[in-house]
Amino acid sequence: MNASSRFRRRRFRLVILASLGLLLGLLTWAPGQQSTYNEREIKSERSELDDPKLDVWTLDFRFKDPRLIKVHIPGRGTRICWYMWYQVINRTKEPRTFIPEFELVTLDHPGAYKDEVLPSVEDAIKKLEDPTGYQDIRNSVTIAAKPIPVSGPPGEAFPTAVTGLAIWDGTPALDPERPWKDNRPAGTRDLSDANRFQIFVSGLSNGWVLVDPVVKGKTEAPVIRRKTLQLNFKRVGDRYSLDSREISFVAPSEWIYRSALLRIPGQPDADAKDKAKDKAGALK
Repeated sequence: MNASSRFRRRRFRLVILASLGLLLGLLTWAPGQQSTYNEREIKSERSELDDPKLDVWTLDFRFKDPRLIKVHIPGRGTRICWYMWYQVINRTKEPRTFIPEFELVTLDHPGAYKDEVLPSVEDAIKKLEDPTGYQDIRNSVTIAAKPIPVSGPPGEAFPTAVTGLAIWDGTPALDPERPWKDNRPAGTRDLSDANRFQIFVSGLSNGWVLVDPVVKGKTEAPVIRRKTLQLNFKRVGDRYSLDSREISFVAPSEWIYRSALLRIPGQPDADAKDKAKDKAGALK
């Protein structure tokens, strides 16, 4: 084979590889989302519910698919914990304080799990994700200690990303006062049984709206809805599998306004009124 033939064959291979790469990129791309190996970045987006009278800002969010880790937690014993590595990027006009709230909601069986600060789990994860300590990974409390610095627009400079961890105990006890005692009824399903779930990330934006509750015949306080990032996932394994590769992101992500457990100063507290009525009835 002469040099000219070898050159044509090599060029043909390069064209095929480039075409396959372009096709794969088109199949996996979604608006407002960028992907690198094992990481996805969700860009901030405006919402129809953003209040035009407010200066609504939103941070960018980069994450890896949730993973599983088996760790001994003092006072609880050996647990299977779920965690999500993430980074926050601030492309707004000024530094922003990020006070995160991560809620994992299972869809195939009802369940909602708040992330926890678990130092022993955090240390075990850092040994896997950042053994040199270069990323300075923070938890949901320490990441709020300093504002997220401003990064330039995409393409102008390498962003200043702040790295954090969200952690969920996959087998929590029913009694929060005694987390070391697994007092769940036999057959209770928990996070380890989940195959379809969502993660809601609050704190990435200052956007909020007030809506009237849909309650007939009652006077209730208005409901606060916060601008929240919704991420969808699926898992193909079962509760006995610890293979994190079985968990994958389901596009697209979505910015929504979701109900928040916040009270508005000066508004009637319906729960407090109901408790007062119950107490008065018990004393009669």
